[in-house]
This record gives sequence, C-alpha cells and structure tokens, in this order.
Amino acid sequence: MAFGERLRLARLRAGLSLAALAEKVTPKVSPQAINKYEQGEMLPSSSVLVGLAQSLGVSLDFLMSNQVIALEGVEFRKRSATSEKERALVEAEVIDHVERYLAIEDILALPERPSDLDEIEPAEIEDLDAAEEKATWLRERWNLGGDPIPSMTALLEERNVRVIEIDGHDRFFGLTCHVKRPHDKPDVRVVVRRNVNVERNRFTLAHEVGHAIIGECKHAKPEKAMDRFASAFLVPADHLREEVGTDRTAFAYKELVRLKHLYGVSYIALLYRLKDVGIISETTLKNIFRTPARAYLKKEPEPLEADGEIARLEKPQRFESHVYRALAEGFIASSKAAALLRRPIADVERAVKGKQ
Repeated sequence: MAFGERLRLARLRAGLSLAALAEKVTPKVSPQAINKYEQGEMLPSSSVLVGLAQSLGVSLDFLMSNQVIALEGVEFRKRSATSEKERALVEAEVIDHVERYLAIEDILALPERPSDLDEIEPAEIEDLDAAEEKATWLRERWNLGGDPIPSMTALLEERNVRVIEIDGHDRFFGLTCHVKRPHDKPDVRVVVRRNVNVERNRFTLAHEVGHAIIGECKHAKPEKAMDRFASAFLVPADHLREEVGTDRTAFAYKELVRLKHLYGVSYIALLYRLKDVGIISETTLKNIFRTPARAYLKKEPEPLEADGEIARLEKPQRFESHVYRALAEGFIASSKAAALLRRPIADVERAVKGKQ
C-alpha cells in the first residue's frame, strides 16, 4: 500500500477533510498539497511527514511501511450503514496490527507456510443444511472429534491463521481477508474480530471461518448460512443430543446456562441451535421468546466471565509470544518490544522478569 493510500486511510480514520487536516499540521501545508500526497503526485518533506503523523495520531511506521500492499477480500457484510470513516478505522487498525505481526515474524525468520484455511477451496452450497454439513466436514478434516472447542483462537493460530483483535466500532464484529505482500511473498490469511464479549468473540471467529470455506449459498442469505455453520461448528448436533435428549418441550433456566457455558455460546444462540437440531420445535422456540427469556436478546444472562478461563484461552497469543521470544533471545530491545506490543516499556520488562 503506497504512502498516499495510507495517508488517505489515516485521514479518513481521523474523520478529517483535506482542509481540516491542513489546519492541524505543523509546519503548515495546504489542502492542495495534501491531496497531491494522497494521489501520489508528490511526497512531503521529513518535517511535514512528522507533522502529518502527529496530527493523524498514527506512527511514522504506519505511513511509511511496505509490509502490506493491500487487504483483499475485505467485506463489511450486512453493514450497509457503515460510514467511510468507520471502514477506514477498521482497515487502518488491521493494517497496523498485521504489519507489526509480519515484522516480528521477519525478525525471527519464521518459515513461510500457508494457513490450513488456504488449503481449502471455498465451495458453493445449496442451503442451511449444507452449511451444517460443511461444519461437520471441517471438524472431521481437522480431527476435532465431537466435543466442544476449548478455544477458537488457539484452534486457528495452531493452523497458521493470524487472529487479530481490534477495537473497531459498534457496527463491526469481524472479517476474514488475505494480506497482499511485496516481493512475491505469499499472501497471509487474517481473521479479525472486535472484542465484544467471550460468547460473541467465539461465534465471530467461527462465522468468519465459514466465510473462508463457503462461497455462495444458493437458497439462503449468506449471513444466515455462516451463522448456521458457526452454530454447528461450536455446538455439534450429536453432542448436544447426548447432553439434553430429543423432543424436549421445556428447559430449566439453569440447564440452559450450563449448556451455554459448556459450548461457549450465547443463550440465544443456544436456543436457536436447539431448534436447528430438532430438539425443540419452531413453536416451542417462539413460546420461549414470549416469556421473560425475551430480555436475553438484549442482555446476556450469566455471561462467561471476562477474566475467566475461557476468556483467557480466547485471547490471541501467537503474536505476543513471538515478541517475547525475540526479546528474550536478544533480537530486539525492550523499546522495540514495547512499540510492537503497544505497551509501556515498564510493563514489557515486568513481563520478561516475572514477579519479583
């Protein structure tokens, strides 16, 4: 991605017009000059470059790096109201994270290899039942068995998928894309999620895996198909039937809470899964939503703890582990590690030394 494209992305991310950015920059520069920078018609002086970075709240590394040429396949699915600024915010955050990720991989001279997702050709499917079958197929391909998945994040990182967590905005939950790199380096598969809560984080990752391996769905909306895939991947039908039996007409609240904690999904996702598997009928599901359970559409009952074991397992670990490895082996200094991790040097040094 050229300097001009990065500058424009950073400006949109900051919500600034050309004129507004020109007003903020020191030393002064005209809106016309900034437009020429963005169009690739001229480059700023070093002092103006520093001023642009400071005014936009980005690093010089972000503006000048060449680790990422482009993000391919970025789709803001089901979010037509997403503004240009919000899209720029997500893309800029993703590029920043990816470039730091790739930088530490280069420092450690890690071997290049594709992710397990990239070994799968996206397939066109017929309907929601086919999305369910695709989830079962992937579980078998990855030898996951029929039990609940302890960590979606670890599962993907073990398969060489870079999992990135960003702040994002309220209308963004996740995406999967390829990162185009310079010098004929192979593309990198990235799955991105916004940190919402543990249940949503896990479902988002499973949903994005669906987008990576499923192309079109002929007889259902794509997002519905991916939700069905995610539900089937996280809550295998046979395992659920063994847990609760079949042809149920009612459930105790505590029974459902135990199940949502077992599978690491939301209360509502679990109810829909019970219907999809045929354990409860469509009528029973509708009746449940006529009860106080309707409130759970807005507020998750007894959520998985943000500092609990499942939450810790769902935190991306690979990038941080690489940074601390490079620091421990003397490949980088504490200041570089802090810059890569976006943390204070003191915090990084405490993490290296451990509790004293």
